[in-house]
Amino acid sequence: MRIVHVLRAPLGGLFRHVLDLTREQIARGHQVGIVADSLTGGAQADTILEELRPDLALGLIRLPIRRLPHPSDLSLLLRIHARLRRLRPDVIHGHGSKGGTFARLPGLLPFQGGVIRAYTPHGGSFNYKPGTTSNRAYMLAERVLARGTDLFLFESAYIGRRFREDVGSTPKLARIVLNGISEAELVPVHPSETAADFVYVGEWRSAKGIDTLIDALALLNKRYGVVASLVLVGSGPDEAILYDRAAARDVREQILFVPPMKAREAFRLGRAMVVPSRAESLPYVVLEAAGARVPMVATNVGGIPEIFGPYRDRLIPPDDCGALAEALHRKLSAPAEQLRAEADQLGAFVAARFSLSGMADGVIAAYREALATRSQKPKLFRAPFALPS
Repeated sequence: MRIVHVLRAPLGGLFRHVLDLTREQIARGHQVGIVADSLTGGAQADTILEELRPDLALGLIRLPIRRLPHPSDLSLLLRIHARLRRLRPDVIHGHGSKGGTFARLPGLLPFQGGVIRAYTPHGGSFNYKPGTTSNRAYMLAERVLARGTDLFLFESAYIGRRFREDVGSTPKLARIVLNGISEAELVPVHPSETAADFVYVGEWRSAKGIDTLIDALALLNKRYGVVASLVLVGSGPDEAILYDRAAARDVREQILFVPPMKAREAFRLGRAMVVPSRAESLPYVVLEAAGARVPMVATNVGGIPEIFGPYRDRLIPPDDCGALAEALHRKLSAPAEQLRAEADQLGAFVAARFSLSGMADGVIAAYREALATRSQKPKLFRAPFALPS
């Protein structure tokens, strides 16, 4: 097949997902191309994409794509659509809100030929709290764009449920294909000799709940008399806000801010990882930490309970400074043998359920099913689907 992935920001779990799919699809003999933003990702993304460029039979296109709706979107949409018409792909796969828009909006036009338009939300529009103005606006957009979509690929059952609840039923093909990690990511990672008590790995923005983590660190001092150390690995728009909050809570000296690095390297910087998120889909960093047998404190949001499976009772509520402080204290107080046993249990569950090869096979099988459906039935007369529970 000829496959083009369309995304905005080449960073975070969405970017990792596209890279994994691209490499696996190329390894299986498919011709692949990528359309991505040129404004974000920094030197690291530039290097990764340039290294991948020789293997991209359908090319690499970098354009200045803004995160929020912008006047430049129309001209970018026309440029992307024109390029894709020349490439004549079998599959155009949009990722995230902006990538999904650019991939699917032309699908509302007639005479689309044999191309299928697939969409993976990666949280995106569904990260907005239900009932808010932003949520209502994005769900309206999702309902319109669903008409130009041939295949929905939900990376978690959680996002599949959110789609059904917020957007509604659709006659288009929908499949849940869980994110997966490689065999190499199942090798345990051990903390360095100078590791801090805790490490956070990810973007520095409101949805990630780092402000609650800083407050919990201060509460740990006050309630338990424990001065714990924390390494924050990442970058993002809230950097200055987090610096100021740490200073205001008198915990600035306990926190080390570190720029982005590979996840397995970052895991070594702490004895346990903290994921204080307010919203998630199926976060790769949690899969990676589980596979690496890293002890973890995480919130009960999005698809994280799917990753924890039979151990989801270990999760804590989001935005609860007291519950987070208590969970951090339990991790500090627990015997090393208990932490290893819990990490091994979770790691074994993730290894059995979330594989990279299984993810790639599932996506490709869904492409083929959508292509067969398009060739066999008129677009307006497809049978409704039922999302798996």
